[in-house]
Amino acid sequence: MESVSSKRVLLGALAGGIVWIVWSSIVNAVILAGRYHAMMQRPGGLLKEPRYPFFVPVYFLALLLAAYVLAWLYAGVRRSYGAGPRTALAVGILVGFVAAFPLNFSTAAWAPIPRIFPLWWMIELWVGAILATLVAAWLYQD
Repeated sequence: MESVSSKRVLLGALAGGIVWIVWSSIVNAVILAGRYHAMMQRPGGLLKEPRYPFFVPVYFLALLLAAYVLAWLYAGVRRSYGAGPRTALAVGILVGFVAAFPLNFSTAAWAPIPRIFPLWWMIELWVGAILATLVAAWLYQD
């Protein structure tokens, strides 16, 4: 049985994580920026400052760690399901669904914010997981 190349997993995770961070930044700083500002002006809307001043770096670190998990999973299942983009896409879709859908669906159902926010948060996580896994798979070699 062949072992997984830890260096290639780490390389794929870093590259995939960077792609995910860029995608997340586009969603939050471009697509949702105006809506965030409007919700911050509404009474009972979003906070003007995060409760944790270190939120953004910790969130980006969490995306890097999630990218590592995805790269590691891809490296592990590629022998059973075949190497390449089809397997990477399957891993990204499945893990992205688990990471993104349940929490954002409940947020859309129960939080008193416009549903566009949890919709885009779900898209951010789901598409980010797919992109990170595809990048990791592209860079992974035994």
